[in-house]
This record gives sequence, structure tokens and C-alpha cells, in this order.
Amino acid sequence: MPVRRRVTWSAMALAVVLAVTACSDDGGEPSPADGNGIVRIGLVEPQHLIPSNATESAGAQVIAALFTPLVDFDGEKKPFEVAAESIESSDNKLWTVKLKGGYTFHNGEPVTADSYINAWNHAAYGPNGNGGAYFFGQIDGYDDLQSTDPDGDGPQKAPEPKAKKLTGLQKVDELTFTITLSGPFAEFESVLGYHVFSPLPAAAWASDGVLKDGFEEALIGNGPFKMKGTWQHDSRIEVERYDAHPGTKPKIGGVVFQIYQALTADYADLVAGNNDVTKTIPTEHLASAPGDLGDRFKKSPLSSFQFLAFPTFQQEFAKPEVRKAISMAIDRDEIVKTIFKDSQTSARAFVSPAVAGARPDTCGEACVFDPAKAKAAYQAAGGPNRLQISYNGDGGHRDWIDATCNQLTNNLGVECVGTAETRFADLLTKVEEKTPVGMFRLGWSMDYPSMQNYLGPLYSTGGSSNYYGYSNPEFDRLVEEGVAAPNQDEAIKKYQQAEEILAREIPVIPLRFGQNNFGHSTRVGNVELDLFGQVDLLKIEVSG
Repeated sequence: MPVRRRVTWSAMALAVVLAVTACSDDGGEPSPADGNGIVRIGLVEPQHLIPSNATESAGAQVIAALFTPLVDFDGEKKPFEVAAESIESSDNKLWTVKLKGGYTFHNGEPVTADSYINAWNHAAYGPNGNGGAYFFGQIDGYDDLQSTDPDGDGPQKAPEPKAKKLTGLQKVDELTFTITLSGPFAEFESVLGYHVFSPLPAAAWASDGVLKDGFEEALIGNGPFKMKGTWQHDSRIEVERYDAHPGTKPKIGGVVFQIYQALTADYADLVAGNNDVTKTIPTEHLASAPGDLGDRFKKSPLSSFQFLAFPTFQQEFAKPEVRKAISMAIDRDEIVKTIFKDSQTSARAFVSPAVAGARPDTCGEACVFDPAKAKAAYQAAGGPNRLQISYNGDGGHRDWIDATCNQLTNNLGVECVGTAETRFADLLTKVEEKTPVGMFRLGWSMDYPSMQNYLGPLYSTGGSSNYYGYSNPEFDRLVEEGVAAPNQDEAIKKYQQAEEILAREIPVIPLRFGQNNFGHSTRVGNVELDLFGQVDLLKIEVSG
């Protein structure tokens, strides 16, 4: 759903930067009456910003500013049209998308059917290596866009795919196109709410299907905000209101996404008045946050799922018995109580309770804390004498990782160390390249409200976020049957059967279901974080 390297910024350094980037004429706080205030929001460094390649939460927050989705979700998690005028299907296989008129890209180009078709073809074309390509896999022709590697020599040896464009995408007119799926998918309209399905302008392309060098650094979208300048890596990304946007207008003039290498620095700037929104209060400050912030310390529901992943392709973690024993040696409740101050809940299932069909305790015995049984099973299975847990240092994970390692050391009789990668993007790069990192921490927030979104991307063979090499043909079949089911109720039955396979094989260890624990400055009001963990940029405003 989820999940880089420089010296941590100080509050004083940030204050200097923000004095330059603030938008008031006299250097003071902007007037709440003119709607031109600039809001400062803390982020970690995104891995990518091209929508079809950005599958982590920091990139998603920036994309939410720069792009308008075809659909969004109401309070009951039902899709409703935003950039789309209508999305219709009589058989859940052939879908017709009609776009609203009046939408333009930030360079003035009109948004058309071609804007979507060209972007999606690029996203799905295997050699482009888009992290979100998986989500286009239901569209006819997808398999022909993927490289094959019959000799097993790696992608550098793979031949060119058979095709470069999806046969399932057809233009009807300037504002209408059709999507033909390889099989029925009743929840497909909800899938289209994910940002990987964003359009791209003609200005994005150097040639047919080839992005211009540097386009990602100064992205052109169709959203309520446009890029101001370029992506300043490990420093900031700035956006400003796009006044020609035909949809709901922001109540602010722009956003400075301040990039931090540590959550503690993000939070320190919030308390000092040098930041306006900290999306995640560091665990070490959860106890002090109510005193530091008063009623500006906020909580809201979140769809997040935190887990430890096993590189199942490595010999020491290949046995489910080893993985299960490690899971049983972790006292989730103790860590939730002592580290997270009960701000999260222990996870003993693989699907967040935020979506229909989720059930508690599906993990079964593997998620029941039993140190004696865990140690005996671990020794019988020949578990390694040394365990490593890698995590991103910019995410505030050190305390709970250390606590988890202490439990594993005490309960299994092994050496356990936590290893921090400076940035989440660096950790993802290493696990994508199968660099040995031991077990590793990941998190997931839903892209759209469906059990399928917690199962398919994370555990299907070739899933977009299956960083651990897990593969089970029966699991794949059940998820595919759920996708093809005629309605949600029938789909849920298949997804629940698939989840039971995960409970047997434990490719990851469920740890916690989250909530948003966030804070904001006195400068801003109407600050809301949604189930996706994103600040609602159309509601936030600068207050006096």
C-alpha cells in the first residue's frame, strides 16, 4: 500500500528555506481571507512521481495534488465520478468511460480520451518497468505487452514484447473510450480510482510511448494544483493552485511538501511552527503529543496494514514452519501498548477491517503469542541463528523494530539486529533487486476499497508489491476467480479462501492495523487525513 540518504535537516535550516518559499508580501502569515496561503506538509522522499510508477504513499500524496482521478469514494466507500462523466458496463467486461468536458492539463492542453489511452499503454508496457503495471493486467492485450525470459537470464536478455499497445483500449470520440477486460470484474470502477490510471498530456512524450527526459521532475497533471518549479530531491516539492481547474477549488494557494529524512525532524518543525502538517506522529512522541499540540493532535480511521515480509526466495526463510515460528514469538499486544500507546491495533489477519469481507483472527495459530511453542518449532525447522530486520529510517520505525528484535532474541534464542536504510525509496530499491536485507518492514494502505487490493498486489505471483517472491498457484486462482465473480458477495467468498492460504504459509507476519495519528499547526484548519493516509488538499485552509 504500501513502502533515501542525506543529513537530517534541522528546524533552523528549514526555517531559512521556508522564509524564502512563503507566499506573503510582508513575510508574515498569509491572510485567511484571500485563500492564497501556503501550507507546509511533511513527507519522506517519494520513490517516483509518474502516476503509473508511484506505488508508495509519499508519491501518492503529491499525485493527489497534481492529478484528478476518474472516480473517488464516498463515506460508504462507494465510487462516484470526478473527472469521469460516467463509467458504465452491462456485463462487467466491456466498460465505457465518458469524460467530463472542461478539464485541461496545467499547460493548457485539453484532457481527452487519448490522454488516458496513451498513458495507460505506457504504464502497461513491460519494458518500461512501471511499478503500477500490475493494475492494468485485467485489460485485453496486457500479456502481449510483457517481455518473456525463456532462458531465465534476466530482463536484460528478454526479447521485445509482441505488442506495445493494449487491444482493450479503444477511442470512441474525443471524450469517450472503451475498456475491454480479459474477463468480468465487478469492482473495476473502484479500481479506476487508483492514481495509476491518471492521464498524461501530449507534452509528456518524446515520441510514441516514450516519455521525455525530465518530465517527472516537472510533472504536468490535470489536478487542482500544478508544479511550481521542479522536484527538489531530498528537499521539497512545491505546487500552486491551478485556477483553470473545473472541479472543486482548493481553499489555499499552494503546498510546500517538505522532505524529511526522519519523522522526528518533521515533528520538531511542527512544534516549532516551521511545518503545518505532520502526517504521522513519531512513536516516541505519541505520549507527549496531546500536551505539545492540544486539540491539534488528531486521530482518524486509516486502512493501513503493517507487516514484516520474508524474502521467501532465500533458503533460510523458505520453510513456512520457520516463518510461522517467528510470528508466534512476537507479542503484538505488548508492542502496541508500550511503543504505540494503543494508537494502533494488533493485526491477526491479512486484510484491514476497513473493507467489506475482512475478518478478525484469520491468521490463526501463527499470530498467537506462544514463545515456548515458537522456540521449539523454530529449532525443529532449523531456523537461522541470526535474524535481521531492515526498515526505512525516515519512517520512525526504530523503536518498534528494536522491541521486536528484543522479543525474537529472548523468545527464540537468536541474535536479532535492526538495520535502517536512510530512505524508504532505498529500501524498496534493494528488495526489488533482491539484495539480501533479511526480513523487512513494509506497510500497505488500500488503493481502492476491496479485499482484492490487499491480496492481489501483495501476494499474487508477479503482484506489483510482492517484493518477497511469494507464489502459490491456488492462491492466484482464487483471487482471479474473485475478480471474475458476478458481484461483491461472491467475490468475497473467493478472497476469504485465498486469505486462508496465507494463514497456512505466512509469507508475511501481520503486525498492526493503523489509524492516522497526525498533528497540525495553528496556521491551518479543516485538516483531515483519509482512509488512504492522505491530507485532503481540497478541505485544508489557512486560518488566522
